[in-house]
Amino acid sequence: MAGWDDVRRIALALPETSERPSHGNASWRVRDKPFVWERPLRPADLHALGDGAPDGPILGARVEHVGAKEALVADDPGVYFTTPHFDGYPAILVRLDEIGPEELEEVIVEAWLVQAPRRLAREWEAGRRKERGTGSGARPS
Repeated sequence: MAGWDDVRRIALALPETSERPSHGNASWRVRDKPFVWERPLRPADLHALGDGAPDGPILGARVEHVGAKEALVADDPGVYFTTPHFDGYPAILVRLDEIGPEELEEVIVEAWLVQAPRRLAREWEAGRRKERGTGSGARPS
C-alpha cells in the first residue's frame, strides 16, 4: 500500500520536479507541466462510478496515450480506473491504497517521462542506465 509520502518522495527525486497546489490539491510538475496530482473524486465522478466508487486517496497520472490508459484499466481495474471526465485524455486514476510502492514508482516515472522535455528525459534515462550498468536500450514500457 502506498501513500502521499511515497508519491512525494518518488516525484521529487526526478529532475526539475516541483510540488505545488492545484485546485487546492497537491500536484507535481516537471518544468511547469503536471505529471501526477492528487485527484479526489467529484460529485459527477461519484455519480458515474456509482457503488464502485473508491473512497480512499486517488492519484491522477499522465500516461503516454489513451491506449496505455485502457490497457492499465483492463489489466488491473482494482488499482487503475478512469471517469468520464478523463474520456479521450491520456491520464489514469490510481487507488493509492491498492498499489505497491514499486508499481507506484513505475507509474510516476512513466508520467514524468511523458511530460518531461525530451532532452531532459533522455539525459535522465542515460544516467539511470549508467547507474544500473546497462547499455543503451529503448525506453522501458
